[in-house]
Amino acid sequence: MPHFFIGSNEIINTKLVRITDKENYRHIARALRARVGEKLLLIDEGQVQYETIISEITNQEIVCEIQKSYPSKRDLDFDLFLAQSPLRSDSQLTIMEKATELGVRGVYPVLTDNCAVKKDVAQSKIEKWQKVMYEASKQCERAKIPKCYPLTTLHEVINCDFDRIIVFGERSTEQSLKQYLSENKINNGEKLLVIIGPEGGFSQAEFEFFKENKFPIISLGDLILKADTAVIVALGDIIYEYQG
Repeated sequence: MPHFFIGSNEIINTKLVRITDKENYRHIARALRARVGEKLLLIDEGQVQYETIISEITNQEIVCEIQKSYPSKRDLDFDLFLAQSPLRSDSQLTIMEKATELGVRGVYPVLTDNCAVKKDVAQSKIEKWQKVMYEASKQCERAKIPKCYPLTTLHEVINCDFDRIIVFGERSTEQSLKQYLSENKINNGEKLLVIIGPEGGFSQAEFEFFKENKFPIISLGDLILKADTAVIVALGDIIYEYQG
C-alpha cells in the first residue's frame, strides 16, 4: 500500500483527508495514476497512521475516506544514530537507504583521514542523501524521517549529546558486539551513536583518538566487509542483540 506523509491540518473531522500538498498530489495523481477506490496509507507529524480509500480526485486535491487510524509502530525503542565516512556514488546511497530501513534517527557524514570523497563533493551531496532517506521512509512506512546532518568531523560529532558511542573497527580484536552488549545493555530511550569508517579503514591516529576517549572498539568478526556492508551488518546486529 503506498505510504505518504501528510499534515494533521489536512485531516477533516477524523473522517476525511484532503491531500493538497503539491508533491504528494503529483506523485499520487500523476506518477502513480491513482484512481477513486484505491487505498492509500498516510501518516501525520504526530506519528498516527491512516488507512484510507480515495473518494475523489480533483485538479487540486485528493480526498480520502479514513477507514482506520492507529499509532505507528515502525520505530525503535532507543535513538540510534550513525556517523559514517562517505563513500562514492551508489554505495553511499545504499547506506542512506538501508540505515533508514534499520531505524536510525540520523546520519552524520564524517570526514576521516581515509575518506573516499572530497570535502566539497560530500557537502554538495547532503541534500540528495536527505531525499534518499525521505523516500526510503515512505517505502518502509517510517513515521519519523531521519535526518542527514551537515558534514562534520570525528572531533565534532563525539561532542554531540549522546549517551553512548560505539566504534566498529576492522582492526579490533577486543570484543564482539554480543560480548559488549551482554555487559552493557541498551536502555529504552538511550541515544546511541555508531561510528563506522571508510573503505580503507580508520587511520592509526583515529584509533588512538578512540582509545584516548575510551570508546569501545567492536569487531564484526573475521570476515572482510566492504564499508557499506559493514554499516548494514553493524546496525542489524545492534537491533538483533537489543531485541534479543
